[in-house]
Amino acid sequence: MFRLHSIAKISNFCKDVRVGRRRWFTTIGNNKTKVLTFGDGSHGALGIPNTGIGIDAYEPTQIPNLPSDVSFISAGHYHSLAVTSAGQIWTWGRNEENQLGRIGSRESRSVAKRVEGLENVRVRSAFASGVVSTAIGDDGSLWVWGRSKRGQLGLGEGVVEALGPSKVETLGQEHIVKVSLGWGHGLALSGDGKVFGWGYVADGRVGNVGVPLEASPLDSFANGYGDEEAAEKKVAEAMRKENDMPIAWEPCLVEELRGVKVADIACGSDHSLVLCEDGTLLSSGSNVYGQLGRRCKEDLGMSPVDVTGSPVSIAAGLGHSLAICDVQSDSSTRRVVSSWGWNRSQQLGRGKPEEVPREVEGLDGERPVSVSAGRVHSLCVTEKGEGWVWGCGKNGRLGLGSSVDEPEPMLLEDVEGCVLQAVAGFDHSLILVADGLD
Repeated sequence: MFRLHSIAKISNFCKDVRVGRRRWFTTIGNNKTKVLTFGDGSHGALGIPNTGIGIDAYEPTQIPNLPSDVSFISAGHYHSLAVTSAGQIWTWGRNEENQLGRIGSRESRSVAKRVEGLENVRVRSAFASGVVSTAIGDDGSLWVWGRSKRGQLGLGEGVVEALGPSKVETLGQEHIVKVSLGWGHGLALSGDGKVFGWGYVADGRVGNVGVPLEASPLDSFANGYGDEEAAEKKVAEAMRKENDMPIAWEPCLVEELRGVKVADIACGSDHSLVLCEDGTLLSSGSNVYGQLGRRCKEDLGMSPVDVTGSPVSIAAGLGHSLAICDVQSDSSTRRVVSSWGWNRSQQLGRGKPEEVPREVEGLDGERPVSVSAGRVHSLCVTEKGEGWVWGCGKNGRLGLGSSVDEPEPMLLEDVEGCVLQAVAGFDHSLILVADGLD
């Protein structure tokens, strides 16, 4: 989980740090930040109006039209969200399912615009999937909008559309601190460590929420999806077969986690990760690519991941998983990134074996504080406020100026400022940076 105190920790490190002749500063509430973007621009998710929809960005490019006090960012599959220190939320990108929260707006979806309907809510953070957006108020309330026939809105049986922000009343008595969304499922974490799951529940990807567990048609592709284009076609075919699968229409407490205090959650497209306060890492859902981090592919529901060290943060992509772990080495403790799952485009940042967690090499001893996983690329932020990338370079989604895949972590050298947060959409990325002064 990329906790807000993690941003503050990076921020404190970046204060008064001199890089060359430039001095960097930030405090999330009062001083300036900027949002950079790179990758696939086909849906407007880059938020760069003058380039037009369909133009990719191969290097980190600042998004115009955003306030200068952005404090939190999130990347959906094809759209993006930004939250300001004043508690406002801005959106841009794909809007076919109303995930931008723009009712009747004629403005280009590549232009960042404030979401209406949350004027009385001070938004603290926001999270997105392919078809749904969510906002969490500082009072712990959860708000959703968009369109999902798989119950991902969590607004009740048969509710498949919300044109504007709607409160999830089922969680009205809970103080929600984080939400994570997959292709059609969601998890919510409360401040006291409870986890709630809803939406499409095939393969037990949200654990046991009182709905019968069945195997998804997606798991019939036992040999994997192939390249990206083949994957999209096969996934679309499988999703058509999923129409009659069980759905949890409202958030329900995950039974396997009843009485267990949870520290973090992460949803991949068709799997989930849960990090318990005691350091136990659990996974559930599809294991086609070994993204559950265990060799047994038969179990449905939550089971432990075979990870080395003590996990402190997690992330999940289309078919791969990432974790930041503290690993004891002789008399010292190293903090490393571990990866497992799909590795066709080098998104694991290492070679085989792929089905079990192994350390990502090449971070040059840097201390990671957050990770994010896209479709086939990965991002990491270090305690120094640096951004590192690896995996598929197609459409410039690594921000390195090329379309070349990178099998090991590469430093984003051209980012001017202290990186506070880095998040991956399916094929694009966002970077929150503390603005700099000469």
